[in-house]
Order: sequence, then structure tokens, then C-alpha cells
Amino acid sequence: MSESSTLLLGAGTQPVFIQNRMINRHGLIAGATGTGKTVTLQVLAEQFSRLGTPVFVADIKGDLSGIALAGKPHPKVSERAIKMGLEPIPFSPNPVIFWDVYGEKGHPLRLTLSELGPVVLARLLGLNDLQEDVLNIAFQIADDQGLLLLDFKDFEALLHHLDEAGDTYQADYGRISAPTLGAIMRSVTAFKREGAAALFGEPAITLDDLLIQSDSGAGIIHVLAADKLYREGPKVYAALLLWLLSELFEKMPEVGDVDVPKFVLFFDEAHLLFDDAPKPLLDKIEQVVRLVRSKGVGVYFVTQNPLDLPETVLGQLGNRVQHALRAFTPRDQKAVRAAAQTFRSNATVDVETVITTLGVGEALVSCLDAKGMPTPVEQVLLRPPMSRIGPVTDEERAAIMQRSRYRGRFDTLVDRESAYEQLKNRADQAQQINATTPPAIGQSPSQNQGHAPTRTRQTPIEAFVGSAARAIGSQLGRQLIRSLLGSLKR
Repeated sequence: MSESSTLLLGAGTQPVFIQNRMINRHGLIAGATGTGKTVTLQVLAEQFSRLGTPVFVADIKGDLSGIALAGKPHPKVSERAIKMGLEPIPFSPNPVIFWDVYGEKGHPLRLTLSELGPVVLARLLGLNDLQEDVLNIAFQIADDQGLLLLDFKDFEALLHHLDEAGDTYQADYGRISAPTLGAIMRSVTAFKREGAAALFGEPAITLDDLLIQSDSGAGIIHVLAADKLYREGPKVYAALLLWLLSELFEKMPEVGDVDVPKFVLFFDEAHLLFDDAPKPLLDKIEQVVRLVRSKGVGVYFVTQNPLDLPETVLGQLGNRVQHALRAFTPRDQKAVRAAAQTFRSNATVDVETVITTLGVGEALVSCLDAKGMPTPVEQVLLRPPMSRIGPVTDEERAAIMQRSRYRGRFDTLVDRESAYEQLKNRADQAQQINATTPPAIGQSPSQNQGHAPTRTRQTPIEAFVGSAARAIGSQLGRQLIRSLLGSLKR
């Protein structure tokens, strides 16, 4: 949308720009609470949108929704704009679609369990290695049996089915331990108490739903209302963004270096992605962050402390905005030193001293130049946003939702036939067969009642039906283990 090859981020002794071609080299926004990270995120998101780049960002504190409305003049904003040569500020709204896992502050954002896959689900449930292996077997059985895992009751029905009939699968899949299965079911119950079941169901969002522009060619800014989600289900929040990262890696085509990025993902509270993550997962995330930039995707991590990110990931973040850090504890002091060492030195800036004295809206900034080299660190006043700083009102949000191009598409839950109904139908059919089948010689009717005949091999007709069901499932996006996450077990 914009013809400019650079984006103005702020100004110190000189203006500081982000090169359009370097946006997909990823970035870091760090700083203590209350130092201006959210406004920095807002400034970047609205400028990416003006380039025509769709953006996905989580509204953790509930104060980012104002990005949908035009800002208003304010003496302090005007003072800063004059210093940067931006006055008068072209206040303007941005094209925004609101999402909310709970469907309260935006369109319901749902995934299917099959799309999430067993690896991420195992992490959500806090399973150990043995329990994760059993979960992988459960998903494989569902795939082979043509059982669609869409919502949470499908998953629960599958687990109960394996609890009752697990022995029939032993020859083909190995033994499913009852105690292990019981532990998984207990974890599922605890998981539901967090309200996480709201994430699963249909209509489910797809990557194509996010890769859109407005009628004027601006990139749509997708704002996930995440204040309640972060408070009540932080693991679900992390898994959702991890799913999106894996989708971008798997489905976006290779484009190399592009003049304008295809998509930008902001991962706020980034420590949630890495806390307690096993090393194979960390290695895979590092690999994806490194490779996804060739698909025209930029990933920006937002966190309080740069030490929240592994060094292998931190080393790939070329565009850095460091707000103030506190140095009250030894860990704080270590973070200050670590942040200072990651910048290209500037003889006029004492980073370790300045980083603890920055005011709100000030930051130390280093971006990649046109050759991909980090610029020397600059102490910068960040430019003010063109949109509103602060949240929208309930009435304003409702009006924006009414104008949304997705109005009515995701808002009504659809509960079509899937594993829950399929297994229930099988059980009903088995009961009917038992009710009409004479008991075997030497067996009383009561002994035969309620027990379906068991066998482990399929007839050719059953095999055909199962294959067709799997084909239909794959057309619906039923990839049980994504290339990002599934390879961890290979």
C-alpha cells in the first residue's frame, strides 16, 4: 500500500527507520511493565498495515483495541510529533478484526483438536513422555478409524472408547496402559476447568482467514482479546500462537527476500512459549523462526526481559526496541548487561546506564540497514501512533463487529457429526446386534448382553470406508501432527 521503502520508528540524534525488506528478519520489543511496549507494538502494527501486510497481535492488557479508531490531538503527542517533523499527525483508524476464544469481545476463535495435534495438546495437558506416547496412539487410532476430532467432547469420547476397548487395538498399536490412560483423563478434566474447551470446535479459523487486506489494500490487523485468556489459560494462549507459527511455516510458500512482508505475528508475553519447554521443542522453534523469514513472515517477540528468550532465538531478532529495565535484583542487573551486549555499540550512548533511566516512550533501538547489518544503537523518542491510545468502549467494539467482514461466519457454533456421535452410533448398533443375536451354546443371554463382538482386522468394505473417511478428513485439514511439532517424535 505504501511506496516508502522505510518505516519511521522514532528519532534521537537522527531518525531511526526499519527497512521494509528487513521486517521479516524478526524483532524484539522488551522492557519493564509500564515503559511503553504496547504503544511501540501499536506503532509498528499500524505501519505494517499501511504497507498492506496483515498482522496478528494479542491484546494482553485490554488496551490495544484503540488501534481500530483514529487518535485525537493531545499536547504531549503534538510536542513529540513536532520534534520528529510529523506535525500535523495524520490521525486515522486501522482496519481491524477482533477475535476472542470465549466469543465475548470478538469473533470466536476456534481450532479443531485434529489441527492442534497431539504434541501441543500433550504440552497443554502437562503429560510426561509415556503419556504423550499414548496420546499419539490415540490420535493415530482416530485417524485410522475415520473418527473426526473436532471439539472436546470428541476427544473425551475417544479416551473413554480406548478405556473400554483398548485391548482390541493392542495387536496393531501396542498396549494402552489403563493407569496411563486414567492419568490423561484426569489431566483433561483439570484442563476443562480452565475453560480451555472453548478453543475447540467449528467453524474453525484457517490461515487464509488471516491473510487478508481491506478494500483499500491495507493489511487487516487481527486483534485477539487475550486479557481473560492470558489470566485463565496462559498455556492455551501459548499453544494458540504456537499453532499459528506452525501454520505459517508449513503453508506459506517460499518467496525469499520480498519488498513487503506477507504477514507479521506479534507474540506478546513471549516467555510463555519457552517456559518449561523441552529442548527438542526449543530447537524446533529456533529452526522455524530462522526459516519462516524466507516465506515473507516476520515474528516479533514482546517480553519484559530479554533473558526470557533462548539465546538461539534472541540471536535471530534483527530489529530491536529496548525500553527501560530495572536493576533492583541480580537477575535484573544480568538482564541489563545482556541487553547492552546485544546492541552494536555507539560511542555516544552508554547503554548500561541509559537503559535504566529511559522514560516512557523512550527506547534504545537498533534495526537492520539495507545490507542487513545492525545499525549502531540509538536512544530514541518513539513516534506517536496515528490511532487511539487506549481501549475502545463496548459500544465502539460492537459497532466495529457489526461492520466486520466475518460477521455471522464464526459466531454460531456448529456441532456436526464427529467422533462423539460416531462412537455413540457404534455403541448403539452393537447393543442392537446383541439384543437380536442368540446366545452361544453354553452361554446365557445375560452373559452375552452388552458385549459387542471384538476383532482387530477390518473387512475389505470396512477398510474402504475407513480410507474414504481419512481422505475426507484430510480435505478438512485433519493433519494430526504438523511438520513443526510432529517431527519431534520422529
